Amino acid sequence: MPDPRTYVVTGADSGLGRAVAALLATRGRVITCGLADGVDVRADLTTAEGRADLVGQVRSLTGGRVDGLVAAAGAGAPRAETVALNYFGATAVLEGLRDCLAASDAPAAVVVSSSSTLNRGSGALVRACRSGDEPRALALAGRLVRTGRGSQLYRSSKAALNLWTRATAVSPSWARAGIVLNAVAPGIVATDVVTRTWERDRALLETALPQPLGAPGPVAPVADLLAFLVSRENRFMTGQVVYCDGGTDALTRGGRPQRVYLRYGVREMATMWREARRRPPTP
Repeated sequence: MPDPRTYVVTGADSGLGRAVAALLATRGRVITCGLADGVDVRADLTTAEGRADLVGQVRSLTGGRVDGLVAAAGAGAPRAETVALNYFGATAVLEGLRDCLAASDAPAAVVVSSSSTLNRGSGALVRACRSGDEPRALALAGRLVRTGRGSQLYRSSKAALNLWTRATAVSPSWARAGIVLNAVAPGIVATDVVTRTWERDRALLETALPQPLGAPGPVAPVADLLAFLVSRENRFMTGQVVYCDGGTDALTRGGRPQRVYLRYGVREMATMWREARRRPPTP
């Protein structure tokens, strides 16, 4: 029997969002959100107006009850809008729909993070995001781009999102309402964008982060994990950042999983990648 749950997926027009939306559609009703034609809700989450529009449309379409929410909308370009979307867009949607989740008898939400958060980004940008100061965060992002450090925007915005997820999941307004909230940090997986990049510049991805199980990895395991975390079956796992990354987290942090950021540069990452590929497979 199909799950009668109602799911909302942002970023459902591409990548992991599209994959998990298709999977959840076999289990219940899915409200797809994105920018492309064919989604249920079209909204630009880089702006406050777009975020409010999405929340309003979702409320109307769902009657004020959402059982599962997947915040998968994201961007990686070295532009200030990446921070606006990845952190402020995601958190605004989650906060805006919190009461709709609370109306469910088994509410769950998950955000899509990234294994790139294992490498150090901009602490100042992370702090600006966490303080909720979007103008300051965007100004810092612009400065990083102008000084040739635009690559830090993606991992810094996702790192801030990880911290927000952990803090919010155990806050009274979420935990006492029974809303489980987690993050999934995928490695390099075969989305359309990654596949095109892999074909054009394989070295770029090989030196980004080492994946002992190989890169790019499959999309399906990440979609399966996201779907489980917003399922009725997940009633006790909350506040976690789960790395589904082909072994990157274990390889880079090793026996010190409490470390939040690493200090590896491209050269160190490339060395670890080569070492990982030389290791014989485990029987």
